[in-house]
Amino acid sequence: MTIEYTLEDLQDVAKQVIKNVDSKILLFDASMGVGKTTLIKEICKQLGVKDVISSPTYSLVNEYEGDEGTVYHFDFYRIDNEEEAYHIGFEEYLDSGNWIFIEWPEKVSNLLPDDAAIIKINLSDNEKRVLKY
Repeated sequence: MTIEYTLEDLQDVAKQVIKNVDSKILLFDASMGVGKTTLIKEICKQLGVKDVISSPTYSLVNEYEGDEGTVYHFDFYRIDNEEEAYHIGFEEYLDSGNWIFIEWPEKVSNLLPDDAAIIKINLSDNEKRVLKY
């Protein structure tokens, strides 16, 4: 599915993603500054998370409580190798059955399950975002 959107459409886009993805593990594939964290924040809000949602750039993972249970948000931008993810128990998170959002998934590609949903976000020529999943 492809969705072209602006920030004003973010709430509807988040609802569509939640409704239509085949996995609770979402891999966000996008360049720096395109809106991965912004979309993840809105998806979390739609899942009933009341916490302040921020990128876990330095902590690697943030944990939030939502209406459907725990939500895990990973940002692997700053890791040097997959072993760092392994040492924080990343594989146990993947087996939890909870919603998991991963920024910079290419940094841990060998640890990811085959059934994870890939969310690609690009900027279009008219400055809208184009989301594909």
